[in-house]
Amino acid sequence: MLRTHTCGELNKDCIGKEVTLCGWVDSRRDHGKLIFIDLRDRYGKTQIVFLPKPKELNEQAKRLRSETVVKIVGEVNERPKGTVNENISTGYVELLAKEIEILNQSEELPFAIEDDVEAGEEVRLTHRYLDLRRKIMKDKIIMRHNFNQAFRSFLNGVGFLEIETPYLSKSTPEGARDYLVPSRLNPNKFYALPQSPQILKQLLMVSGFDKYYQIVRCFRDEDLRKDRQPEFTQLDLEMSFIEQEDIFRLMEEMIAKSFKDVLGVELKTPFPRMLHSEAKEKYNSDKPDIREDGNPFAFLWVVDFPLFEYNDDNQRWQSCHHPFTCPHPDDLEFLEKGELEKVRSCSYDLVFNGEEIGSGSIRIHSTELQSKIFQTLGISEKEAQEKFGFLLRAFKYGAPPHGGIALGLDRLYTIVSGSASIREVIAFPKTQKGICPLSEAPSTVSANQLKELFLDLVEKEET
Repeated sequence: MLRTHTCGELNKDCIGKEVTLCGWVDSRRDHGKLIFIDLRDRYGKTQIVFLPKPKELNEQAKRLRSETVVKIVGEVNERPKGTVNENISTGYVELLAKEIEILNQSEELPFAIEDDVEAGEEVRLTHRYLDLRRKIMKDKIIMRHNFNQAFRSFLNGVGFLEIETPYLSKSTPEGARDYLVPSRLNPNKFYALPQSPQILKQLLMVSGFDKYYQIVRCFRDEDLRKDRQPEFTQLDLEMSFIEQEDIFRLMEEMIAKSFKDVLGVELKTPFPRMLHSEAKEKYNSDKPDIREDGNPFAFLWVVDFPLFEYNDDNQRWQSCHHPFTCPHPDDLEFLEKGELEKVRSCSYDLVFNGEEIGSGSIRIHSTELQSKIFQTLGISEKEAQEKFGFLLRAFKYGAPPHGGIALGLDRLYTIVSGSASIREVIAFPKTQKGICPLSEAPSTVSANQLKELFLDLVEKEET
């Protein structure tokens, strides 16, 4: 190990010890013959003192630039009276430098590493590794980690299994466009990156894994907005032998415990429920913000969404959520009569401060009912077999009643941290045009790569 301690670790108990620290030069202050630098790593900052002698060491300190990576050996001393910094954990001590080694000199920075940075987002994203050194950004990434671990800890404690599903899957374009991946070993055939693990997690229920979860990456090739990314992360859950209220109760307990553990915030449960029709009538929105003056976090379940909506562009009925959502048991007669506008679904959204952060439903587990829904949506039997045959086949071998939900973690963490965009809570996000300024993806590929994949490029038509 190059270091014996981190920059956030030294305290009064360390006084008199010789220690080695490594980190980035956060700032330098020249006080006549004395030189002070703040050395920073992700754990905190430590003040380093360079005396006038030895002169060579003092001269090295004078030449240190901000963000230069150094290794410093020194003795821990108590700070003189009147110089204590109670705002940081190491504020009662300082390190008297004895040796310094420059591990990597930094060039002039494109922007200052400070919370109130003036650089535009494009510059920050191009140099994201510098942007993430800022405390405000670092804290958001750490908060994200802490919430992920809190969710995992809770779900593991109530019998859930974390099971990974594949990224290379079958294209079943029922929602947004799929990202397609050509298969070199299977010419002219394509995988799709999953928009969600929906079908696979239902198959896990058929397999007998009655409590599944996954913190999973999902992909949608759609026009981007402030709260959208081409790749995003969701907490995906599915359970067997449950009803809607079981899912509500589980999610409320998990969220309340995680908010308390991570933020020290007490949430009132159960969360209120509101019919979709009531939300539309009262708020003209299916994701109303029910916050009162001063209660900063407000969760709400919106229930009983319509099962179908009419697409005027395509002149056909389509699913409001997805075609695997179970119709409301009281409305099956409307389904049989073809009065689709009257059919409610067993679906629900979790709304947080006026933003939809989660969506789920009780699923169809009957082959006959699933086939009926496909038929209603204008999906022929042949097309249903081509796209979903493996699911329909599985339902014939004893599928249990099941349901689930997916939480959009990027959006959740954006709201919790008070960020203006989900890009602020993702380590390496894309722009609104789906571009990564850091790596310059997407990029062109060589003619050989295209040839291996049996692909030709087509020139984009001018519009």
